[in-house]
Order: sequence, then C-alpha cells, then structure tokens
Amino acid sequence: MRFLTRSLMGLFLLALTLGLLATAGFTVKSAIDARGQKGAFPGATRERVFAANVIALDFTTLTPELTAYGEVRSTRRLELRASAAGTVAELAPNFEEGAQVSAGELLVRLDPAETLAARDSAAASLAEAQAALALAERTLVIAGDDLAAAVRQADLRRAARERQAEIDARGIGRAVDTEIAEIALSAAEQAVLNKRSALSGAEAGLDQARNSLRRAEIALAEAERKLAETEIRAEFDGQLAGVTAVQGGLVSNNEKLAELIDPSALEVVFRVSNAQYARLTDASGALIPAPVRVRLDLQGVPLEARATLVRVGAEVEAGMAGRLLFARIEDGAGLRAGDFVTVSLSEPVLENVALVPAPAVDANSRVLVLGPDERLSEADVTVLRRQGDAVIIRAATLASGQEIVAERTPLLGSGLKLRPLRPNQGQVQLPQTITLDPERRARLIAFVEGNTRMAADTKTRILAQLQQEAVPLEVVERLESRIGG
Repeated sequence: MRFLTRSLMGLFLLALTLGLLATAGFTVKSAIDARGQKGAFPGATRERVFAANVIALDFTTLTPELTAYGEVRSTRRLELRASAAGTVAELAPNFEEGAQVSAGELLVRLDPAETLAARDSAAASLAEAQAALALAERTLVIAGDDLAAAVRQADLRRAARERQAEIDARGIGRAVDTEIAEIALSAAEQAVLNKRSALSGAEAGLDQARNSLRRAEIALAEAERKLAETEIRAEFDGQLAGVTAVQGGLVSNNEKLAELIDPSALEVVFRVSNAQYARLTDASGALIPAPVRVRLDLQGVPLEARATLVRVGAEVEAGMAGRLLFARIEDGAGLRAGDFVTVSLSEPVLENVALVPAPAVDANSRVLVLGPDERLSEADVTVLRRQGDAVIIRAATLASGQEIVAERTPLLGSGLKLRPLRPNQGQVQLPQTITLDPERRARLIAFVEGNTRMAADTKTRILAQLQQEAVPLEVVERLESRIGG
C-alpha cells in the first residue's frame, strides 16, 4: 500500500515538472517571436494629447454691470409719539401693524379732560382780558374829555385874568379882584396838569389791557394746541409699523406709539468700492444719474424694480471702506422697507473687449491660446472687470475668432497638444418655452393663486404667462421646484 502511494506521488511530480518545462518553453518562444517582429530598435513613445473645453474670443463693445447688495429704505417715515402723558381713549379701527391709512385720518385720541378744562379756563381769561380792554378804552375816552374840559376852564380863567388886568390898567380895579383872578387861573392850570396825568394813566392802562389780552390769546392758543395734540392723525398716506398702543393703555410723555411709513417713497442704500465709485462719476467728480436695477428673490419668484442714482453718503463710517450710494426707486410695487436686495448698475461702455469665463485666466493674467496645429501657447491679457463667474479682458496680441482654453488646469501648459472640445459639439439645445397639458397648467395656476406671500403685480404677471400657449420653461421649473412638481 505504501509502495502504491509513493508511485502515484512520483508520477504526479513528474507530470507537474513536464508541464512547467512546457510553459517556460512557450514563453521563451513567444518572446523571441515578438522581438523578431519589432526589429532591432524599439518603437518611439506616442505623444500624450489632452482634452479641454475651448471658446472663441469675440472682441466687441460691452457694457459692464456692477452688482452690489443693499437695503431698501423709506424716505418718508414718521414716528407717532404721545405729546403728553395720558390714557388712550380711542384708537382707529385699522390702527394695527401693516394697516394702510390716509392723510388726515384720526389714529389715536388721548383722554382730553385736563386739556379741555385748561382750554376753557384760558377762554375765560381771554374774555376777562377783553372786558378789561374795553374798560380801559372807555376810561381813556373819559380822561380825554376831562382834559379838554379842564383846558377850556383854564382858558376861561386866563381870559378873566386878562380882563382884570385891563381894568387895573384903567385904575378902576381892586387888588383883591386881581389876586382872585390869578389864583383861579393857577388852579385851572393845575387841574389841566392833573387831567393830563389822568390821561397818561388811562393810556398806560389801555396798553396793559392790550398786553393782558395778547397774553390771554397766547394762553388760549397754547391750550387749544395741547387739546389738538390729544388727537394723533396721519400726516400722509402710508402704512403703520411698530404699533404698541392699546385701548385704555397709559402712555408717558413722548412715548412711541407707532411708525408711519410711506411705501411709495422708497430708496435703496448700497456700498461700492472706491474703484467702482470712481467709474460712476463724471469728469468733475460728481455722481452720474446712472440707471439701477433692483432685484428681490421671493422664494424663486424674482421681483424687479427700476431706480436712479441720486446721491452719495456725506462721510465714511468708522471701520468701513468705499462709498455709500443712494438710488431712488421709481416703481417699487412689492418692495418693502428693510428688504435685502441685489442691485445692478450699468457702467460706462468698454470698447474692444471680450467676455470669457473666469477660470480661463490665471493669477498672472494669462490665457492659453489654441494654435493652428492644435498646440497651446500663452498670451497676456488685461482683466478690466469681473462679472460674476466671467471676466472682461482686453488683449493687444489676440483677435476675434481665436480660441482659448475655457478652464485652465495644472496639467495644461504652453506647447502641449490639445484635443479641443467646443460648446456646440454633442449638445442639444433645450427649448426656452414649453407647452403644458391642462392638468399641469391648472395645478400651477392654483398654486400661484393660493400663494399669499406673492405680490399682486407679480402674481398677475405669472398668471398671464401661464395662460399663454407656450409658457417660459424657467417659470415652470421655478414654480414646480417650490411645489415639489
């Protein structure tokens, strides 16, 4: 049995050895045949060709667009404050947050009991002052009449003394009569002086009465003003914000009750760099009235408005740089004060420039140019503006129609051979509009009509687009992304 096992093991090892020898011989023969086919010299290494996207340059006239972010503000806003402490006796039915009010509408009335009593007291004081003035006027008239009578009496006494003097001159008069006439004249003249003093006192009393009447009128006007201030009215058409007053509540002096904002008088405030500001000024350094486009994204539904640059901030705030610009919004339907918006401005026109993707230009302002033999070479360009993911360049050594690499990578460089991939190769243009079936159209219309956060003008515009036979594809995709379609 042991002999049989050893015999089988020997046969297995012999067969395995013969198989290995046959395999080695076949490998050697194959290597000799392959070497004979290649000849005496090895073949040359094939050049590696890279593939990359290329675009054709188009040097033309472009209008750069400056993009910034700003805040919408209202140029007409009024704080409604209590002019005096008191109790809120009456509130307007629509005195609530966001309510629309009209100019002159009564918004808040404070308890007028104290101010009404003060007004009535001032009116009574005015009546007393008027009566005192009338009395002073009558006293002045009487004092004038008394003075006139005293003057006539003095004239008579003077005439009597003169007659007595004539009688004395003829020698038939008596000294006693002359003395009596002179005493009577002196008394009459003294009476005239007294009446003049009385007239002066009457005139002074009249002036005092007039001053008292003026003070009474001022006091009455002040009382009426305080009474009027118990009623707070809207000075212009607008909306209420920050409402804090409640019926029957106690308010302190100068307490803020609400704020009135005019939603039609809006402006956008945004900051630009010094270089960008320099491009928005004329030769004299004044700000040009450039058109501005204001955009607000309401959860995928864009809201746009037109504006115009009107002024620049008077100072640079501490820790800030650049310039603060203000643009008056011309048609701001749907915008509200406090909205954070995107602002786009058209800068002065640039000539002989091209718009290329930003990755096409490296940090040293160079691009890779595709030559006639599909080899790459580098060219220097001047980057003038950055427009989002693109840049505006100018190059003296390049011309329209030349192709450059759209996206530079570390593998690409000057002298390499390139297999260009052009934008239109193997691409299918998607349609810009789409025809909706009735169910899909009805679903989109119902979503827009049921959206309460969408502005009325925006809703009307989108509904009009959905009613068309060919609906813009962008609108459909944006609405369906919001409803999960």
